[in-house]
Amino acid sequence: MYSAISGLKAHQTLLDVTANNLANVNTVGYKSSRATFSDSLSQQVRGASGGTTTTGGTNGLQVGLGVKVASVDNLVGASSTQMTGNALDVALQGEGWFTVAHGDPTGPAPGAATWSFTRAGAFSTTSAGHLTTSEGLYVMGFPPAAAGGPDTTGAPSYITLPNAASDVTVGADGAVSYIDHSGGPNDGTRQTAGYLAISRFANQAGLQRGGGSTWNATANSGAPAAGTPGVDGNGSVMAGALEMSNVDLASEFTTMISAQRGFQANSRVISTADEMLQDVVNMKR
Repeated sequence: MYSAISGLKAHQTLLDVTANNLANVNTVGYKSSRATFSDSLSQQVRGASGGTTTTGGTNGLQVGLGVKVASVDNLVGASSTQMTGNALDVALQGEGWFTVAHGDPTGPAPGAATWSFTRAGAFSTTSAGHLTTSEGLYVMGFPPAAAGGPDTTGAPSYITLPNAASDVTVGADGAVSYIDHSGGPNDGTRQTAGYLAISRFANQAGLQRGGGSTWNATANSGAPAAGTPGVDGNGSVMAGALEMSNVDLASEFTTMISAQRGFQANSRVISTADEMLQDVVNMKR
């Protein structure tokens, strides 16, 4: 009976994971989860014995004590891209994560310990020109170098567009550029406000979900290595598009049916064990 109870709990967890995947089938940048099981401890009824000169050996006799949830894995594989036409919608193609953070744009840039990471590239700008996510987190990036290209010698900081900016675009190299209308020497020319910072991890499946389509680094994911798109194995970016959820509907519905049948089977075991106990009690009559 208690083995069947463990089966009920495990299959309920499997159904919870599946339900969450289905709920996020249209969530931008969502990465699905997968629950795996492993058997629990086994009761040793009889140990194994070796053979003798006249007989062969015997195998051990064990009775299992149920099942447990071994892991809930993050499936961080890529998914399809949907074109939107919005210049500040950015899809990341390949490995890596957009680097975002809470902070005060008037102060120093937040350190790596406070960074969060996302694949949801639905960006927008604040009234002060700061590039943010749909959840209001600031998008981090590298400033342009004097000789051109990104200046990656320092840590990523905020990406800020001036008030006189127009025609904002994002290049495949992560360059966030605009047409300057400040009336200064660069008036009418395209300028670069910064380059998107892309972070990679030794074990990206070890990241921890932080809510709002963000992820946080853990001891098992390793520290983030920040760079720019298309460099050192980082993925490139595509403007005017969004990365959609990687949930496979057919697979999730199959898993849901399997979880339901497993739950029903374990429920039947409990009912059968109850009937057996009832038969034992009725023997007194």
